[in-house]
Amino acid sequence: MDAGALGQFLPLILIFAIMYFLLIRPQQKKVKEHQAMVDAVRRGDQVITQGGLIGKVVKVKDDGEIEVELAENVKVRVVKATIAQVLNKTEPAK
Repeated sequence: MDAGALGQFLPLILIFAIMYFLLIRPQQKKVKEHQAMVDAVRRGDQVITQGGLIGKVVKVKDDGEIEVELAENVKVRVVKATIAQVLNKTEPAK
């Protein structure tokens, strides 16, 4: 490759590098943080689902589901990945 060909590709390489550091890398970090939050959900935590439902976790199942109590005697099964936020964390049993 001569200097002219490298000079033509340099802007493309710079644009890709900028896109990586401004868009791709922060998104990957956000996904890792969300996955860690979802994995740490325990019984007794108060959560918000992506659908906007607020409830208390009553059962954590192994197959990627949790059971959330929205009101007294109103329980729904929710896919763990749809947890948007954990409001109140319970302390682990000692």
